[in-house]
Amino acid sequence: MIDLANSKLFSPWTHPQTGVTVYLLTHKVAPLQEAFYFVNDSMTHDGRYLWFYCAFPPGGSSAQGRTLAVVDFETDEVRHFPETQFQNASPYVDTETGEVYWGSGPTLWRRGPERDGVTECVNALPEDLVKNRTISRLATHLSRSADGKEFFVDSAFGLQWVFGSLPVDGGDYQLWQRFDRNYNHALFSPTDPDLVLFAQENHSDPITGLRFGIVDRMWLIRRGETARPVFSTPTRVTHEWWDPDGDHVWCVWGNEAWCTNIHTQEVEKITWPSHCWHAHVTTDRRYAIADSNETFYRGCPSKVGFLNRDTGTYVELVDNPKMPGIVGSHYHIDPHPRFCGSEHFVVFTTTVRGVVDVALAKTSDLIDRTS
Repeated sequence: MIDLANSKLFSPWTHPQTGVTVYLLTHKVAPLQEAFYFVNDSMTHDGRYLWFYCAFPPGGSSAQGRTLAVVDFETDEVRHFPETQFQNASPYVDTETGEVYWGSGPTLWRRGPERDGVTECVNALPEDLVKNRTISRLATHLSRSADGKEFFVDSAFGLQWVFGSLPVDGGDYQLWQRFDRNYNHALFSPTDPDLVLFAQENHSDPITGLRFGIVDRMWLIRRGETARPVFSTPTRVTHEWWDPDGDHVWCVWGNEAWCTNIHTQEVEKITWPSHCWHAHVTTDRRYAIADSNETFYRGCPSKVGFLNRDTGTYVELVDNPKMPGIVGSHYHIDPHPRFCGSEHFVVFTTTVRGVVDVALAKTSDLIDRTS
């Protein structure tokens, strides 16, 4: 088990009101270090490796230009890999091997967490599909099929948004569907290799600049079929992800997290003390974590809180001060909390030191404090 209290890489920080202690990755290999976007796991199941995003302001942005580094808890060191420059929030960690995958242009790449690991091109969009057009996105977030054979890519190039899958063994790309507006956040089902959850996104026309808002947020697509909405009537929610059972999808709206049965549309709701941005729930659904604030803008103040659903008790982990200027606005530094390391930890981004840091909290500590 990771010993955060005695790691030379982490420093404890205690919330002055709630008394909760979190551990900040104060060993810096980049000026800005942040946790993964919350839908993808960044730590191996055994807890040895933790991957995170790096940025070197004013270079790059949340769309492209960030790189990856990894904490090796066994050797108590951090390794930064400049060659991992990625687009969007595409990185995906194999939680068994510690390998990381990421998207850059039309290509899918992979490397291991070892310092002398080899960087490999896994696959790429076919040239006859791209046809010399600029790739603005290979994938919003890479996700792997339940059988491990493919990654789903919700690509964007030219005036099209094109969904398909790329085999891990370098096999032929499979086209699923084309769209004439922005759909993104596509994620393979954790149990069904032929099913994908995705989102209708706010859309700015690349020619006219006209903006079209979200009308019906959550959608499903089955291989070989046409996409369909999750709900039978248009529903505007946000920030969706799969439940591990593959029969439910989660999203947030206002101060609630919704767990929706994709077969019956039945919804179970978790209520938070304030407006909720992103959330994550343990596999048994007994514990939840979320970030929040009533007013949103990039770099605004934010809170991270833990909810024990057994007792109904909520506790705040951090109250992040705002981060003004280019650092706050360009790198999507929302906390994005997620359970990781077989749910023994919570990982998130924080600004409590006045810089952007990766933070970890022990789930057992949070349960003890709310029981």
